[in-house]
Amino acid sequence: MELITLDGEELQKIARDVTAELPGTDQEHRADPDWELHKVGGKVFMLMTDMPGRPVLILKADPGDATALRERYTDITPGYHMNKTHWITVQGGDAIDDKLVEELVTDSYRLVVAGLPKSRRPVDPHIFDRQV
Repeated sequence: MELITLDGEELQKIARDVTAELPGTDQEHRADPDWELHKVGGKVFMLMTDMPGRPVLILKADPGDATALRERYTDITPGYHMNKTHWITVQGGDAIDDKLVEELVTDSYRLVVAGLPKSRRPVDPHIFDRQV
């Protein structure tokens, strides 16, 4: 199986497509600085921006998973302008493929949904299918 390298723009397009399918999400754009925020229940689960010329995703991650992801993938680093324990930055690269992006975006969404009051949850995060 051939691994297809995703550039930053493709990375962000795939992430947008995934979020469009997640229940109860909203998108907000802030022009200064240029940030695209994706929220569920009013809480951010994904941000998109350019880190000096490189389109990136910033996603919430379980601390243990975040550490493992950073160790395994050189294109995953601590969260840009976010808590370095709970957030990761993903940029396009050789080891980043569409399935990994889908999984990371969905996991971020589930983590944020789990932190919402039950009355504001669009899904049960414990049974929500990872393959949206």
